[in-house]
Amino acid sequence: MAVFEYRGILASTGKSVRGVRDAENAKALRALLRRDGVLLTGAAEEKAAAQEGRRQIDLRRLVARVSAADLAMMTRQLATLVHAGIPLFESLTALIEQVEKDQLKRALSGVRDHVREGTSFAAALEQHPKIFSSLYVNMVRAGEASGTLEAVLERLTHFMEGQAKLRGKVVAALAYPALMVVIATTILSVLMVAVVPKVTSIFQSMDRALPWYTSLLIAVSHFLSDYWWLVLGAGSVAAILFRRWRRTPQGRERWDSFTLATPIFGPLVQMVAIARFSRTLATLLAAGVPLLQAMDIVRTVLGNAALENVVAEATGSIREGESIAEPLKRSGRFPPLVTHMIAIGERSGELEQMLENVATAYDSAVDTRVQMLTSLLEPVIIVVMGGAVGFIALSILMPLIQISEFVD
Repeated sequence: MAVFEYRGILASTGKSVRGVRDAENAKALRALLRRDGVLLTGAAEEKAAAQEGRRQIDLRRLVARVSAADLAMMTRQLATLVHAGIPLFESLTALIEQVEKDQLKRALSGVRDHVREGTSFAAALEQHPKIFSSLYVNMVRAGEASGTLEAVLERLTHFMEGQAKLRGKVVAALAYPALMVVIATTILSVLMVAVVPKVTSIFQSMDRALPWYTSLLIAVSHFLSDYWWLVLGAGSVAAILFRRWRRTPQGRERWDSFTLATPIFGPLVQMVAIARFSRTLATLLAAGVPLLQAMDIVRTVLGNAALENVVAEATGSIREGESIAEPLKRSGRFPPLVTHMIAIGERSGELEQMLENVATAYDSAVDTRVQMLTSLLEPVIIVVMGGAVGFIALSILMPLIQISEFVD
């Protein structure tokens, strides 16, 4: 069964529509769409559409990417269908009709076709690494091998929803301070480029020495007015060079190590990484994934090169017969409480539960730290912005006051 990207017109309203639909051939696609009240005007099979996409950028695909929330919802729906006793092939067919994102619909269509040909579900998912991560694939593989696919899908859903919730908390909490920084920067730029030069132009006719802060303000204002393009260009070049350096292995490791060492945001980055490490490892072990394989997967989801190196070294030590807690403790990157709880979990045979406890504790700590940072950042930004505006006002008003005193 082929996958088609189609364009059509709704027979009831005459509105243009487009989407993705699977059908045996173009004739069958026309019949299916006619039953749905859509008059087909154009269709392209997936392979042809992909070749055309190499020649022309489709902005809709760039915008409509599959998010973690989309994948979590799809996984929950699949778990429900499997729990109801519906065969996997039919469950995937139902999902294809249900999902809205074209990219996810195409991926599920490919997965279903591979499953119909006898490929395992995990191997079929592995063909789409941009959507289904190695964590997702390996958990499904463990579920298939143990006959607990339904439970694994449920666990995957809870895991992805928890990760999305944690990420959403951090982003939502820092959105307002970030917006304030943008607004403050814009206001100050407008003042320095458009307002200050007009006001300070009256000082040019004065035969008096200006205060140092007024001279500094005039110099900065003239520089920004005359060379704003140079500032923007230099900033853009610096940002591009930094991103390229950041993508190199050495640059990424140095930057991530620097991030962990920063006094305010470093502990927050560490807390988020430890919560992600603990939750991911607990989820994989509970799903039946072998420890060494689980450690390799966990390393890829931390998002910090310095901590990834720690986990890689710990994996090597575990392969040589050591426990999990000991190499993590030696690294100094994991707090003693975390390594102590992991060691207790290993000795008691309740490692998964201990890791879940660590993840829950650090999720709460992240929430508290984010709220604290937000409450501190807002007044700091206000004070900095007020100080900048006050400096501008003082630099302008003091020479005016001196003029009035000189006239009197």
